[in-house]
Amino acid sequence: MSHQTDDAASCDCVRVHHEIVDRVNESMPDEEILYDLAELFKIFGDSTRIKILYVLFASEMCVCDIANLLGMSQSAISHQLRALKQSKLVKYRREGKTVFYSLADSHVRTILDQGMEHVAE
Repeated sequence: MSHQTDDAASCDCVRVHHEIVDRVNESMPDEEILYDLAELFKIFGDSTRIKILYVLFASEMCVCDIANLLGMSQSAISHQLRALKQSKLVKYRREGKTVFYSLADSHVRTILDQGMEHVAE
């Protein structure tokens, strides 16, 4: 009878399976792409930004409305929207002096949906 140790990540094998390693290595994205992906996921690591994304999931809104809904200052919302814009997760349009924000595309909805699905499991 074998017992699994807490160190399940270690490997006692002495033979490297080169065909598997080579195949996986060939399919690995470039380092720069992996870095960009990690940066994208860092944006999702802030609960305020997640709240803003969920608000925009429901409806296009201006900074004033988002701040009112979330009970936060307009400057705090603007700061987070700037990060979300830089990561291409939100877009905006101007109507007179008012700027309306919305999710950049359907990929953002998919990421949020899949994240919620995973959390709910």
